[in-house]
Order: sequence, then structure tokens, then C-alpha cells
Amino acid sequence: MHPSRCNHESLAALTDLPNVGPAIAKALLSLGYRVPADLNGADPLDLYNRLGDLRGCRQDPCVLDVFIAITRFLNGEPARPWWAYSEDRRRRHPDL
Repeated sequence: MHPSRCNHESLAALTDLPNVGPAIAKALLSLGYRVPADLNGADPLDLYNRLGDLRGCRQDPCVLDVFIAITRFLNGEPARPWWAYSEDRRRRHPDL
């Protein structure tokens, strides 16, 4: 969902999360997450690495940015576009 439409109060489906469309929702489902509440306490780097392992190849680093956006939103931060986290991710994980 576009970050401008996200609301902490109405999170029933994975696609209610910021930056989550059908492809990311499918990825999260493949990792065992069914609803947004399942992601409480999740580590974005762990999600990224597990998805790469599951798919048998390295994922685009922007997927990590999406996971960062999701987990920060679930921790109470405002919804932001995934690319708002790209610079920080590049600094923290230059190997990706």
C-alpha cells in the first residue's frame, strides 16, 4: 500500500502495510507471515536473508528497504516510502 494511505489502526492484511503490494505480500507469506501482527519484532535483515535462502538467490537490496519500512512502521514510526531507507541501508550494509 502507498505509505500515504497506511494507518496503524487498520492493519488486517499484509497489503495494508506501507510499500507492500502483491509481490511482497507473497514473499512474506512464503516466510510464514499471514497478517501484519505476525511481523511484530521481526528483524528486516533476517527477513531479507531468509527470503534469499528460500528463493536460492540474493534478493535486490531494495527488498531490504521495504522490510525496514515495514518493521519501523510496525514499531510506531510514520509510514515512509521504501526508498527513504536506501541511503541508511547502503551505509549499514555496503556488501549488499
